[in-house]
Amino acid sequence: MKIYSLLFLFCSFISLSITAQESSNQYDSILAKQLGADVYGNSAFTFVMLRTGSVVENNKQIRDSLFAGHMANMGVMAEAGKLVLAGPFNSKNKDQFRGIFIINSTDTTEVRTLLKADPAINYGLLKADLYPWYGSAALKMLNENHLRIQKEDF
Repeated sequence: MKIYSLLFLFCSFISLSITAQESSNQYDSILAKQLGADVYGNSAFTFVMLRTGSVVENNKQIRDSLFAGHMANMGVMAEAGKLVLAGPFNSKNKDQFRGIFIINSTDTTEVRTLLKADPAINYGLLKADLYPWYGSAALKMLNENHLRIQKEDF
């Protein structure tokens, strides 16, 4: 539970920092409307906590194939404008947290459908816990800006 609190505080800080930076600039009503931002510059999302799943696959080829599909599905979701943020935890932890997604949807049926296309989740190597989340609508521009700084693919 402690890690959830820290993660929530971190994400809230990032969201507030982005919102504060935006408010010091000139308000852009067209961009706010395009991003579906509320009066605070925020939007509702689904926060997905990825944990170690119940299935252990010892065959390296199968495991590598599943995680290649996991990465490919993230690309598909990002291209569709649904995956706005993703990243792994860089160390093992007692809670078995593996990574996070922030999905541009509050419809849990839609989010579950997107996640069902992920081979690592579908196979059971990863488990996805979904939470409603509220943060800066500017996150929806993250992927287009990330492509400008990404030199190599994973």
